[in-house]
Formats: sequence, C-alpha cells, structure tokens
Amino acid sequence: VQLQASGGGLVQTGDSLRLSCAASRRTFSRYAMGWFRQAPGKDREFVAAISGSGGSTVYADSVKGRFTISRDNAQNAVYLQMNSLKPEDTAIYYCAAGPGSWEQPSFLSSYPYWGQGTQVTVSS
Repeated sequence: VQLQASGGGLVQTGDSLRLSCAASRRTFSRYAMGWFRQAPGKDREFVAAISGSGGSTVYADSVKGRFTISRDNAQNAVYLQMNSLKPEDTAIYYCAAGPGSWEQPSFLSSYPYWGQGTQVTVSS
C-alpha cells in the first residue's frame, strides 16, 4: 500500500486544516487507517484511527472534540479534519494503513504502511 498525505500548512491558533491521505490499494476498505504525528524532539504519537468500514473511530485525548477522522472507500482516501488548532498541534502528520483486525488501533506497530508526512505548523 502506498500512501500520500497532503493538506498541511502554516495556520494560526484557532484555525482549521483538513489533511488528506490517498491510498493506492484497491482493497482499501480492508485496512484500518490511522493518523499519527511527530513534533521535533518527540516520539511519534497516535492522533486518530478509523476502521475499514468507517464504523469505528478512536482519538487521542489531546485531540478529542477538535479533530475528526473520516474515510471515503470509493475514493481510497482518509481525512483528518482539524479544528481549533493549538500551537502544541505543530508536528509532521503521518497517515498509516494497517490490515487485519481492529484490536490496537492506537499502536504504531498495528500499521506496517506509512505515508511520507505533511507538516502542520500552528502559530500563536
């Protein structure tokens, strides 16, 4: 599976951004999809995940209520709508794909396929 993330940019506190991730696989609906982020000097951390059907989602506490993950299986795409952005949301955002069950969607190890990342910078 090849993944291409896009939509990052420089915004101000309180602004919104929508990240997109395009996948190459025709069996896209069989994959759980996740968004992770990595700030300078920090480990990569979980942001949000969505099951293959789109029926289940999970969020990190730090983004719950502000970010929404969604997917369009007909378009082989997953999205991350980010509202009320804060400076601490500044990071490189990565999309990831994980085949199989929905057991540990917040674990990096659940995702063998990763996109190249897109930079999100939130100024104060």
